[in-house]
Amino acid sequence: MAYRYPDRKQRMLLPQCIEEYVPQDAPVRAYDAFVDSLDLEELGIELNPDKVGCPQYDPKAMLKLLIYGYSYGLRSSRKLERELYYNLSFIWLTGGLKPDHKTIAEFRRNNKQALRKVLRQCARLCIELELIEGNTLFVDGSKVRGNASIKNSWTTGRCDKYLTKIDERINQILSQCDAIDRQEDDVACGGSLVKMKDELKDAEVLKSKVQDIVKRLNSQDVESVNTTDPECTNFHSRQGSHAGYNAQAVVDAKHGLIVSCDVVNRNTDNHQFANQIEQANEALEKDCQAACGDSGYWDIDELDKIDHKGIKVIVPSCRQASGKEDEPFDKVNFRYDGQRDCYICPAGQVLTCCGTEPDKRRKNYRIAGSVCRACGHFGVCTTSRHGRKLTRLLKQELKDRLEAQYEQADSQQTYALRKQKAELPFGHIKRNLKLDGFSLRGLVGVRAEMSLLSSCFNIARMITIMGVIGLVLKLGA
Repeated sequence: MAYRYPDRKQRMLLPQCIEEYVPQDAPVRAYDAFVDSLDLEELGIELNPDKVGCPQYDPKAMLKLLIYGYSYGLRSSRKLERELYYNLSFIWLTGGLKPDHKTIAEFRRNNKQALRKVLRQCARLCIELELIEGNTLFVDGSKVRGNASIKNSWTTGRCDKYLTKIDERINQILSQCDAIDRQEDDVACGGSLVKMKDELKDAEVLKSKVQDIVKRLNSQDVESVNTTDPECTNFHSRQGSHAGYNAQAVVDAKHGLIVSCDVVNRNTDNHQFANQIEQANEALEKDCQAACGDSGYWDIDELDKIDHKGIKVIVPSCRQASGKEDEPFDKVNFRYDGQRDCYICPAGQVLTCCGTEPDKRRKNYRIAGSVCRACGHFGVCTTSRHGRKLTRLLKQELKDRLEAQYEQADSQQTYALRKQKAELPFGHIKRNLKLDGFSLRGLVGVRAEMSLLSSCFNIARMITIMGVIGLVLKLGA
């Protein structure tokens, strides 16, 4: 059987045009059409062909390079520069332009605010293409490493330990300096004295830096401060403890497209529900009908903000999410009497209100210790000699209503879709887009990166739904 052998020295009659480098159904054409449909002035990217000075690269070509590179896990400016020389799709996308890595990094750094707005225009395009309905929204969060080491995170306790060690070392150096000063005839000691003074100076500089960190901790009222990226936080995950951020995404129920995204420096999600849903509603320019999240978003005040707008809230409480069966003497088996403001236990005894905790937004109810100790269920219901105690939220009625609303059949059907809708984007971003950590630092930078990553996910979904050629035609129209 004959073989087809390669021949690198074969000459062609005419050189190929760059337009012929990629076929019509190549995915890169969809990314090219997407960026062409964006309003760069609305994003905040300056377009001035008459600007004097050294010629700059076309901002639209630079934005295409970033978005297409992020969509294939290429976020390093050096890797993007390399692709511009050897990858035909990148050469086609930029029309043969080859900016170096410094130019790419500078464009990304100078346009953080503009890059953050890319997802907003992407969501608007999806709405115009009828790919986003905005009726039911799912919110989810995921921890992402920052561009900083947890070793550079400082707490008050760590600062105190370092200051103690530094003071001890300074005292040792001063004692050694005094001993060297008393030895006048040893020439080598003169060199040692210089070294000691240099080390003393370094120790005092380090002490000053640690004291500045202590002042920052006290002034900002935070648990820790990272000296590399002061805006990141420490979090714990299956991969260990790291310094990073909490990425948030709100997804539409129709095709699982991301409506809005955000990045916060909080360890948990329980203060994010209202803020994330409101941002999504702003992008939709209307209020959704239902908002769904997991039990990590259960915070009665946050849920109240969304419920107050007439939006159906589908979030399980921690008790519901645990799936445990209620014990005979759990709080749910105590009947509340609203007229007398008291609880009645399963044995028929009354727990009266004994005080309010405004900071915790709850009331306390207690039964006399002598009554509990005389009860046959003492030791099972409670083991406290002071008697059984219960707490009731000031918004307990709302809590009971939301729990009952979550148990409804249609709510259960909606919640069953949460995993495939809300968790899919983070799986795609972390696995396919290879997001093992943010490249930029600070909230502005990581929010810009998250916007690009979310837009890449939306474009990939649009290609799956409409095809490359269909999407290019729609965007061109």
